[in-house]
Amino acid sequence: MGSMMNQPQISLDQWKVFVNVVESGGYARAAERLHKSQSTLTYAVQKMEGLLGLKVFEIRGRKAVLTSAGQVLYRRGKELLEEAARLETAAGHLARGWEAEVGVAAEIIFPTWLLLQCLSEFGSAHPDTRIEIWETVLGGTEEALLDGRVDLAITSSIPKGMVGDVLTAIRFVCAAAPAHPLHHLGREVTARDLRAHRHLVIRDTGTQRVRTAGWLNEQRWTMSAKATSIRAAVMGLGYAWYPAEAIRSELENGQLARLPLREGSERVANMYLVFADRETAGPATLLIAELIRAGTGRECLQQRSDRGEI
Repeated sequence: MGSMMNQPQISLDQWKVFVNVVESGGYARAAERLHKSQSTLTYAVQKMEGLLGLKVFEIRGRKAVLTSAGQVLYRRGKELLEEAARLETAAGHLARGWEAEVGVAAEIIFPTWLLLQCLSEFGSAHPDTRIEIWETVLGGTEEALLDGRVDLAITSSIPKGMVGDVLTAIRFVCAAAPAHPLHHLGREVTARDLRAHRHLVIRDTGTQRVRTAGWLNEQRWTMSAKATSIRAAVMGLGYAWYPAEAIRSELENGQLARLPLREGSERVANMYLVFADRETAGPATLLIAELIRAGTGRECLQQRSDRGEI
């Protein structure tokens, strides 16, 4: 009984006729657009009115205009047609092997805004493809690839047995709040000085956590989010190595300042684009990878231009 009650009375073709009549400004132009006779369109709308038990048009002077109910039905009918078109597009993509969802892992040292900008370009063209973003640290990226949780990863280390393309180099700087004691030594800061103060660290998202960096201090706070670490540094709670891009605004407004290290004032990490399985990657994954390559390439060129290198 319930399924019979929910059976739609108006076909998609009737909704299409109605919407086209409204958007064309009348039956004559809609008939030309749809390549049907004017009488066919008139009959379709009248039948629709009869089935719904209400008028969608009323005559004012010599012109047919939407009733208040008709205005509501036009908006909803247009949404229905758009959704039907999206459904057919999605079905076509699936039939051609287009993925319904793509998983992307990105180490948090990669600029978040750049990743989102690349994915936005994809989303604008393919809104029905879901994207799951994994923000990872160290071993978490490798695990996501090896476990098949993601189709694609941006990582600073290529897992054993996989290959990757270099995307860009990330420059790290060691920074702390201007009031931090390390800024007031009156000399260059040494590795021994650093070991005497709290190191702010981002937690490895891998479950095994076997990739512990040798330069970590015993005196440290470990956090799960980059934003929390930056906030702690701004509050003077410690120092940390950050991608220069991640703390650009804090450096510019004076909330953080680079520590004058005696050696190793900068570190650089190459970022790679790695497929979980390049041979079986679907068209959506391949397109996202190409957009990430292109977007990162443009940003690298822009940075070189800003530095006067090109």
